[in-house]
Amino acid sequence: MTDRMDVETVVVGGGVVGAATAWALAREGREVVLLEAHEPAHALGASHASTRNFNPSYAEPAYLRLLTRALPLWRELEAESGETILEQTGIVNRGPVPDAERLRENAPRAGFAVETVPAGEAARRWPGMRFASDALFLPDGGRIWAERAVRALHALAARFGGDIRHGVRVDGVRVLGDGMAEVRAGDLVVRARRAVVAAGAWSSELLAGVVDLPRLRVTEEHPAHFALAAGDDGAGWPSFNHFAEPSGFGWLGPIYGLVSPGEGLKVGWHGAGPEVTPATRTFAPEEHVVAALRAYVREWMPGADPDRLEPISCTYTSRTGEDFILDAAGPIIVAAGFAGHGFKFAPALGEHLASLATGAGHPDPFFALRR
Repeated sequence: MTDRMDVETVVVGGGVVGAATAWALAREGREVVLLEAHEPAHALGASHASTRNFNPSYAEPAYLRLLTRALPLWRELEAESGETILEQTGIVNRGPVPDAERLRENAPRAGFAVETVPAGEAARRWPGMRFASDALFLPDGGRIWAERAVRALHALAARFGGDIRHGVRVDGVRVLGDGMAEVRAGDLVVRARRAVVAAGAWSSELLAGVVDLPRLRVTEEHPAHFALAAGDDGAGWPSFNHFAEPSGFGWLGPIYGLVSPGEGLKVGWHGAGPEVTPATRTFAPEEHVVAALRAYVREWMPGADPDRLEPISCTYTSRTGEDFILDAAGPIIVAAGFAGHGFKFAPALGEHLASLATGAGHPDPFFALRR
C-alpha cells in the first residue's frame, strides 16, 4: 500500500549538507522531511570518519563568503547541541600555495588572518613537520569533529520539528510541474514544493533524465591515520595542506592532514583515487597510493610513524574545476560536487539551500549548474 505525504520541502540525502539543510529549515519552523538510506554518518558516503579540516585557505571570494558565514553557524550548532564540533588549532600551508597572492589579499578581507612564517621558525613551532620553504599560517583554521557534527545536525533537525527518516532508500525523483516534485522510496511517495537533492556519489544516477547535470566524477580516496611519535598526544599540531615540492618519490597531488585525537595523524592525497561508482568501490586502498603516502610521511612528517597506519575509505564527487553545484532546476535544488572540500562549509551550504527552497534566497552564479 502506497504511503503518500505532501510537504513543503523534501531533502534527499542525510550527509552533512542534506542534514544541514534540514536543520536550517526546521529551526525556522519550516516543514521538511529528510530521507536517508542509512544511519547518520554511515561509512558508505562522504561525511563519515572522525575529523575534517576547517581550512580558510581560499583565494576565491565566493568560498570565503561561505566560510565567513559557516564559522558562526558552527558555533550555533555547538550551542544548540552542547557538543564541541570546531577546534581552531590553525592550519599551515607548505610548498608553493596556488594563487598565494590573492589568498594573502582576500582571506584577511573576509576576516581570516594570514601569516608568513619563515621555514626555520615554522620548524621550531611545529616540530612534527619538515619545512623546505616559508609557510603560510592561518590561525583561524583547525579541526571539525565530522561524525559528531552530522549526528548533531540530524538530532537538532528532529528536535526542531523536522521529519528525519533513516533507512529510507530513494528510488527516483521526478518533476510534476514548476511548483511540485515527487520523490519515491519504496512504498513511500513524497510530493513537495521543492526537493533538495544532496545525494553525493548517487547524484548523477538519481537525477538522470531529471536535471541536466554537468559530469560528476566519483573517486574513492584512501587517507590514513598514522601513529604519532611516542609521548605525543597531538595537542600542539595544527592542520596542514602541502603542495608539490621537489621530492624523491612519486607525488600524487596536493596533500592534507590533521590530528584526529585518539587515532593519530590523518594524512591523505587530495583527489588521487580511482574513479568508481557507489556499487563498484572496493574500500581497499591501491598499493601505490599507500606506498606514496608512507613515503610522504617518512620524508615530511618526522612527528609520525610511516610504518604504523590505518587506511580509511571515502568518496569524492567532483565536477571539473572542483567547484560546488548549488542551483535550482525548476522544483529540484541540486547540491553536489563537493570534491572533498565541502564539509567545512556545511552549515552555510544548508542555510543557502534552505533559502532556495523557501524562495527567500537566490542562486549564486558562481555555483550554477552551467557556468
